[in-house]
Amino acid sequence: MSVRRLADDNVQPQSFAFNEANKVWAAETINKYPAGRQQSAVIPLLMRAQEQDGWVTRAAIETIADMLEMPYIRVLEVATFYTQFQIKPVGTRAHVQVCGTTPCMLRGSEELMAVCKKKIHPEPLHTNESGTLSWEEVECQGACVNAPMVVIFKDTYEDLTPIQLEYIIDRFEAGKGGDVTPGPQIDRVYSAPAGAPVTLTTDTPAPKFADRAEAPASAAAAPVAAAAPAAQAAEAPAAKAEAKPSLDDPNRPAAVEKPATPDDLKMISGVGPVMETKLHDLGIYTFAQIAKWTEKEIAWVDGYLAFRGRILRDDWIKQADALARGGEEEYVRVFGKKPR
Repeated sequence: MSVRRLADDNVQPQSFAFNEANKVWAAETINKYPAGRQQSAVIPLLMRAQEQDGWVTRAAIETIADMLEMPYIRVLEVATFYTQFQIKPVGTRAHVQVCGTTPCMLRGSEELMAVCKKKIHPEPLHTNESGTLSWEEVECQGACVNAPMVVIFKDTYEDLTPIQLEYIIDRFEAGKGGDVTPGPQIDRVYSAPAGAPVTLTTDTPAPKFADRAEAPASAAAAPVAAAAPAAQAAEAPAAKAEAKPSLDDPNRPAAVEKPATPDDLKMISGVGPVMETKLHDLGIYTFAQIAKWTEKEIAWVDGYLAFRGRILRDDWIKQADALARGGEEEYVRVFGKKPR
């Protein structure tokens, strides 16, 4: 493990104090532990100090040590041991932590580090000239399926390409990091396979059982037989609730004639070739149609095509609206990445 030392004295502030809100939070956190065990709060307090000031200063270490009645060296040991604590100044708008362990390395993390060297600073743990950005290489961040990835503050940005990382860095540098949606930057839901599902895309028929009417009657079987009608009655509402909506339902979205050049609905994250065909069968050919769906129309499509919440989960309406208004350029502006 590399040696970690505090920042030079010339960048260390003279004092540290939690703001009023954090002061209340710190007192509540310390009170969670029994008398004499308050030292257990050292990591939460150091993290809150870092979140407040951007990094852990010598003054913060000493202040927290006094609050917990700990020797300064004990808190210093904690701050320098755990790499989650930044003990030197980092970027005020973004500190980019690039995962460099095996899965990310195999998937291109070196190219991501090259972007950081070009756009931020040639060396890790150094800020750019304006002090707004910094970067470092870190160990596994737990998103190996979505490699390569980076962490900025508490958010992960996954399935990255160098171009996407450049865009993300530019947004944070402009003070608009909130424009970029955290998580996978390609067509996948969390860590699910990329693209649309290829299995379990249709309703599974109910299993068939042998006719029990011919089973010999017995005293033990009688209560079961008597209970069957009640069980069937209880299951009836559930079966009714799962019934596929009718094509004549007034909540069905309006269909249109197929235009000469339909929109490529597969540009919407969550819509693959199979789903696009199903939407075409319903007369849905354009982004503008999807962007105008009401809650009742969303519920109808979700139920009819057995999407099980995919429309809301993948935010089809917002995606379709962006694509209808400005195509790929507007999509990138809204979501911080290119459509699939």
